[in-house]
Amino acid sequence: MVIVTGLQGDSVYFISVSAGAIGFMAENGTRVVQFVLTGFQLQAAQRLSLFVVFLAFYLVTLGGNLGMITLIQSDPQLQTPMYFFLGHLSFLDICYSSVIVPQLLQILGTDKMVITYERCATQFFFFTLYASTECFLLAVMAYDRYVAVCDPLLYATAMTPQTCLGLVAMAYAGAMVNSVVRTGCTFSISFCKSNHIDFFFCDLPPLLKLACSDTRPQEQVIFLLAFLVITTSISVILISYLFIIRAILKICTAGGKAKTFSTCASHMTAVALFFGTLIFMYLKGNMGKSLWEDKIVSVFYTMVIPMLNPMIYSLRNKEVKEALKKVLRRMKVSQAE
Repeated sequence: MVIVTGLQGDSVYFISVSAGAIGFMAENGTRVVQFVLTGFQLQAAQRLSLFVVFLAFYLVTLGGNLGMITLIQSDPQLQTPMYFFLGHLSFLDICYSSVIVPQLLQILGTDKMVITYERCATQFFFFTLYASTECFLLAVMAYDRYVAVCDPLLYATAMTPQTCLGLVAMAYAGAMVNSVVRTGCTFSISFCKSNHIDFFFCDLPPLLKLACSDTRPQEQVIFLLAFLVITTSISVILISYLFIIRAILKICTAGGKAKTFSTCASHMTAVALFFGTLIFMYLKGNMGKSLWEDKIVSVFYTMVIPMLNPMIYSLRNKEVKEALKKVLRRMKVSQAE
C-alpha cells in the first residue's frame, strides 16, 4: 500500500494505492478511499497501558455476557420471559462492543490507524443496529416488568413465547430501519476536508466534521430518527414504570414493596446508564461539548456499560445468584470426582 499526501494551492490531495484501488481527495470534492482514525495518538507506553485496560474490559465483557447467556440457557428456573430478554441483552452487549473494541485494540497495539471506506460504513451500520436494538429491547423489558407487576395473574397468558419472540423481532426490525437510513444519510455526505477522523471508530459527530458540503438535510433526518428511537423507548419505559410505581404503592407491607421493587431495580440501573450516555452523545448537540468529551462517553458506553450489565443483573437478582451457586456446586462435585 502506498499513501501520498500533500498540498497544491489551496487544495489537499490524497492518493492511495492498495490492491489496485486509487483514490483522490481534494477540497473541490472527490471520493475518499480510506480514513485514518486518530482518536488516540499517544506515546507507546500510554498506548500499551490503554491496550491492557481496554483488553481487560473486553474480556470481562465477553466472559460476563457469555456466562449470563449460558446460565440462562442451562437453568430451567430461568426459562422465563424476563430472562429470555436478558439473554438477548447480553447478546447485544457482546455484538456492539465487538464492533468497536477489536478495532481500537488494533490501533493501540499496532499503531495501524487506517480503515477502509467500506469497513468504516459497515462498522457504522452494525454499531447503529445493535445500539438501536438495545434501546428497543430495554423498552420491551420495561413492558415485561409492567405486566409482571400490574397483571401477575395474566402474565403467563400475556407473555407467551410467541409474544416474546414477536417483541424481540420488532426491536430488531425497527433498529434495522434506523440503521439503514442513518448509514445511508451519513455516507451520502461528501468527505473532502480530510480523511483523518479524530475518533477511535466511525461515529457520526467526527464524520460530520469532515464534510465539505451542506449536511443539514442529512443531519435533520439522522436527528429525527435518533429522537424517535430514544424518545419512543424512553416513553414506553416511563409509562411502564409509572404504572409499576402505582402498583407498588398499593402494596400494604414494606417487605412486599421492597421485593416487588427489587425485580425492577437492575433494569432501571441499566436504563439510566445506557440512555444517559446516548442522550449526551446524540441529542445534546455540539453546544459546549468537545470531541474529547465524546471520546470519554463513547468509551463508557462501548466498553464499560456492556461490562457492567451482567454484574448489575447478577448482583441484584436472587434467581441469577442461585443459578450461579448451582453451577459452582456442580463444578466442585465434578472436580472432586
